[in-house]
Amino acid sequence: MNIQNTTLKQELPKTLSKSGLKIILKTDENDARPVYISGNFNNWRTQDKSFMMEQIASNLYQFEFTPDFNYPEELLYKFTKGDWSEVEIDTHGNRTENRSTKNHSGIQNEFVARWRKNWLPFKPNYLPQVVLISDEFEIPQLNKTRKIWALLPHDYDATNERYPVMYLQDAQNLFNEKSEFGNWEIDKKLAVMSEYKIGKIIIIAIEHAEEDRVKEYNVGKTVLGKGKGKKYIRFVTETLKPFVDSNFRTKKERIYTGIGGSSMGALVSIFSGLRYPEVYGKLMVFSPSLWVVPKLEIKSDVTETEDTKIYLYAGGDESETMIENVINFKNNVIKSEFIKDKMKINLSINMEGKHNETYWSDEFPKAIEWLFFNTKE
Repeated sequence: MNIQNTTLKQELPKTLSKSGLKIILKTDENDARPVYISGNFNNWRTQDKSFMMEQIASNLYQFEFTPDFNYPEELLYKFTKGDWSEVEIDTHGNRTENRSTKNHSGIQNEFVARWRKNWLPFKPNYLPQVVLISDEFEIPQLNKTRKIWALLPHDYDATNERYPVMYLQDAQNLFNEKSEFGNWEIDKKLAVMSEYKIGKIIIIAIEHAEEDRVKEYNVGKTVLGKGKGKKYIRFVTETLKPFVDSNFRTKKERIYTGIGGSSMGALVSIFSGLRYPEVYGKLMVFSPSLWVVPKLEIKSDVTETEDTKIYLYAGGDESETMIENVINFKNNVIKSEFIKDKMKINLSINMEGKHNETYWSDEFPKAIEWLFFNTKE
């Protein structure tokens, strides 16, 4: 037997087999996170495991499309570390345009200089317009006043567009550089989202009540005692929202109106959505203080829940019960017969997440995108 000829015959089909396009990526920045290809071939999904690149050396990756892959006429794509907050950028921190090729075979060599981290850096000319609505906005339900801001799209004055609105609690910690506990940097995150054309939105930021914060965000009788949350919710819904809709170019309908916050601010936002489902179609709930109401009931008289979306986030390094409480809340909503087919819930868990502004900051643009601008959901 001719061993050499036999080996050649066995290898010949492999040598002559049709190959798909192979993309080789080199990057200068050391980063242990996996690399994904996102493009017009997978609806621009950023963490599609079918398109995760193989690391073949330090800072060197490859991906080969299967021979029978159904290519679009022109392949458009970008590289990410698993999220638009971690997308490729150039040496100077600028966004890169979509890459493209019409090749269906051969090797395509690519290079990424840097990766965006937590949606930063940002471009100052895309920063939202920050408007102080009032130093002392009257809250008749509580016989108090409060400082309230509106963050408008950067080009608000140059268009006639109307925008969805998100009402957020704890304004002191949303974009204040001097905040004692840090801030969410929502102004910077909105700038990046605007640059990437993800979508434009008006944010209404409401200051908390300092020493009365917990009392105002506490709804009814709970383990914290009797709160004033019902009156606070009435203020946002019956007083503030009509003012905002009258003075800014908003989309007033419930599908364009959201409310959210973190911790106790998240808890009062949950109750806002449950008490006024005809007003709020989007809830942004970060690290909610569900321990305050361990037996939270979702009453069956809630009827206006069509198309309600809830973005629910929890960190694994917050408390012993945070993740358990959040999962239980999600399950209770899902198994409520009158709600389960009408609500969509996106549960995001970061096992390293702590109970602070840094992690809520990272989650903010992801939540806004999913709640308001993800038309595929």
